[in-house]
Amino acid sequence: MKKTILLYICTCLFTTIAAAQTIVTGTITNAHTQQPIVGATIKASTGQVTQSTLNGSYSLPVPMQATYLVVSHISFVTDTIAIAPEQTTNYNIQLQPRPMVLPEVSVQGYQTNRPLLETAGAISIINSDVLQQTDESSLVRAINTVPGVQMEERAPASYRISVRGSTLRSPYGIRNVKLYYNGIPLTEANGTTALNLLDAASVGSVEVLKGPAGSLYGAGTGGAILLEPDRAELGREAGIGVTVGSFGFRKYSAVAGVGSAKSNVLVQYNQQEYDGFREQSAMNRKVLLISPEFYLSEKQTITSHLIYSDLYYELPGGLTLEQYNQNPNQARGGDFGSVKQNASMNQESFLIGLKHNYSFNDNWSNATLVYGMQRFRDHPFNTDYERNASQEVGARSSFAHNTTIATIATTFTFGGEFQRSLEVARTYDNNSGTAGNLRSDDEITARTGFVFGQAELELPSDFILTLALSLNDTQYKTKRLAQVTTGNYSFVKDFETVLSPRIALLKKLNDQVSVHGSISSGFSPPTEEEILTSDGVFNNDLEPERGTNYELGVRGYALQRKLYVDVVGFYFRLNETIVSRQSTSGVAVFRNVGATSQKGLETALSYTIVDAPASWISYSKLWASYTYSHFRFKEYQQNTDNYSGNRLTGVAPHVLSAGFDIRTRPGFYLHLRANYTDAIPLNDANTVYAESYLVTGAKLGLRRTIASALQLDVFAGIDNLTDENYSLGNDLNAFGGRYYQPAPPRNYYTGIKLNYKLR
Repeated sequence: MKKTILLYICTCLFTTIAAAQTIVTGTITNAHTQQPIVGATIKASTGQVTQSTLNGSYSLPVPMQATYLVVSHISFVTDTIAIAPEQTTNYNIQLQPRPMVLPEVSVQGYQTNRPLLETAGAISIINSDVLQQTDESSLVRAINTVPGVQMEERAPASYRISVRGSTLRSPYGIRNVKLYYNGIPLTEANGTTALNLLDAASVGSVEVLKGPAGSLYGAGTGGAILLEPDRAELGREAGIGVTVGSFGFRKYSAVAGVGSAKSNVLVQYNQQEYDGFREQSAMNRKVLLISPEFYLSEKQTITSHLIYSDLYYELPGGLTLEQYNQNPNQARGGDFGSVKQNASMNQESFLIGLKHNYSFNDNWSNATLVYGMQRFRDHPFNTDYERNASQEVGARSSFAHNTTIATIATTFTFGGEFQRSLEVARTYDNNSGTAGNLRSDDEITARTGFVFGQAELELPSDFILTLALSLNDTQYKTKRLAQVTTGNYSFVKDFETVLSPRIALLKKLNDQVSVHGSISSGFSPPTEEEILTSDGVFNNDLEPERGTNYELGVRGYALQRKLYVDVVGFYFRLNETIVSRQSTSGVAVFRNVGATSQKGLETALSYTIVDAPASWISYSKLWASYTYSHFRFKEYQQNTDNYSGNRLTGVAPHVLSAGFDIRTRPGFYLHLRANYTDAIPLNDANTVYAESYLVTGAKLGLRRTIASALQLDVFAGIDNLTDENYSLGNDLNAFGGRYYQPAPPRNYYTGIKLNYKLR
């Protein structure tokens, strides 16, 4: 399996010869990425056994008569290595990844790099194989395989992510979920995330931490999502790809990479164009990613990335039910219609980050990163015209210390993160797609930061206890330089410093099953866009959300490790819940509404039917994920209306995803998938619902190597196979009944990728 961060391992070895035995040493690494493999079992032919350490190294005393080593790990193909202890004692071994074995990968989210079976928390991991099972136009379909997570696309490149029901405060964009890319914050200091600046091909893996469990990532009640770039393999490679599809979909890609023992450099360029099946829904995105990594020594690594993104997409707007049923291809009409006003987004972004990892010794290590971002937006909207320019800088540093306290192995992690941004925001009248008279001119400074600490203790009887705490602080300062009605003034919103604790306990029942439980507290301040709405009004009274989450789960294997099951139940009580609704002019406004009660069950399972690389059918698997959400308003009074007890707006009670994957030795592959979403309440009164829907899709292809160096991937696919009429990315509490954002009908795509490797 492809890992995300290549580390150069060069271990200084020594040989100690005792009577009638010797010590065999070496490293165990991933043959594809050269990263160290933690927890691999090394067994000598004479019976001696050990495991590889955090840096992949091992040391095993064996008799002189030992003739071979058997090296095994659940995520890799077992290998047998012939040895001759009397001649050499150094054996560096590379294991081939076993495809699609996700649960045993190391979890990065809590910075202890433990296997998933030894990590307490609701965590889901998506690797590159899952990301490549569709046309790779976006991350939507891959993210939606994760229980408890819903990603929506209101228009091409207009994304919204809900983790356990956090969509309610996100009429557009991503809020209340902290995102990182390559370890560097993608969520800005103002609380918003421009995920659309990335191309799906820029992401090699995704790790999702659900609920307020990310004390290491500061304030938040929705969770954290860690995105990692792909990495070049050893040697040199260059590739191109083209995909075309329905409604004018076109995607072009080029990649070049060089991997060696001292460095790894990957350069990607992706351009994606889409005419759109609705009026005013075209998109054009160009993304350049440069991702180098340098292994300066066995103690230190420097990783960086540079992203340039040029994005244009149109906003068709919401439809009423009558319009939706009559003609889902149309855009919002009327005096503020999307076509008339040229509702669209021009966004140019530049992001650069630098990360340094250093191991002082076997017990102390540090990871420090700095980054900078610059973005410009030109945004004619239905009701106004916005032009924004922003700059942001940030840094994060964390230390890890491994020690033993009274025979209890303990890992301490502590550090801090700081972000600061300056945005120049101007709004104008929108005169049919051109900027008119100035409405407001603001300079907005956002500052946020936190310090964190975590202790992980390996208790007797295979218990692992985690104690974590973060101290969070956020401030927004707005200087209004001009406004027609009110004149100039300054506004400061400074949220009080808040502690967010977490305690988790895991019990490993055996090598295949573990149970875990946790209690965590979350704090989520409003974003700058919620404090300062698009009509230029300051929302002075908006307070942060606060909540406590209780969680219990079990994960593990059965049936000779063919069946994997991960089940989590939770209860989350959220206070000062932030909700949104549209004003008469279509502007999103926000308010606190008391409390919500969120109870849920998340289940993921997979069954490996065949895993036999030498057979004609080399691999096949069934998988499914199910989410049950019993989310209710507990205390919600709006004027004379009492919504207490109503279902939480925007959350489906039942969501089921399932699929079947098969690969053959000649290279043919097939991916089938289906997603069922139950009826969704679209307003707080629960008087309007989006109907339930079932969407299916398939991808068929041939992937093989020609002449040992050229890799060919030819594929074709279909989405929305049954031509379901459904809405994805509904506008909640929309004024005038414009709730619906129609999703595309049945559509097709086909493509080819060529990649040349020179070792």
